[in-house]
Amino acid sequence: MRKPIIGVMGPGDLATETDIKNAYKLGKLIAQENWLLLTGGRNVGVMDAANKGAKEAGGLTIGILPSKNTKNVSDAVDIAILTDLGNARNNINALSSDVIVACGIGLGTASEIALALKTGKPVILLSEHPESQQFFKGLSPNLTFIAVDTEQTIKLIKEILNNHNPN
Repeated sequence: MRKPIIGVMGPGDLATETDIKNAYKLGKLIAQENWLLLTGGRNVGVMDAANKGAKEAGGLTIGILPSKNTKNVSDAVDIAILTDLGNARNNINALSSDVIVACGIGLGTASEIALALKTGKPVILLSEHPESQQFFKGLSPNLTFIAVDTEQTIKLIKEILNNHNPN
């Protein structure tokens, strides 16, 4: 049976301290569940923190990079997929994940959430931004879930994996 791929998306350079702390813990918890972690792969913000947390717990990490080289890849990425697609790589992130967790919010993250919802992928919002939560929940109430912490996020992922048929 294929291992679930959990995408953790979030801001890079503009990630808050809370976003980074949550991403690190989330990466660790995802690895402890023996799920695969997929991120944008870069060495900044949520991407880097989630990968580092997963690696600390012995997990396998996949980074979908916007570039054609590994210049800015996180040291904690095991499998670097070079796309040379820039922001268009966000569609790969959305399509390749069984569940997306948005850890914080930014323009790139918002596009990944929208792409995931448009293709029927469940999204968990773990952020301190009630406006974005209300917006995405309003667009897709059946596929958008709100979490207040990393533990609740993991519980929601388990429920989704048990009840949702990944495409």
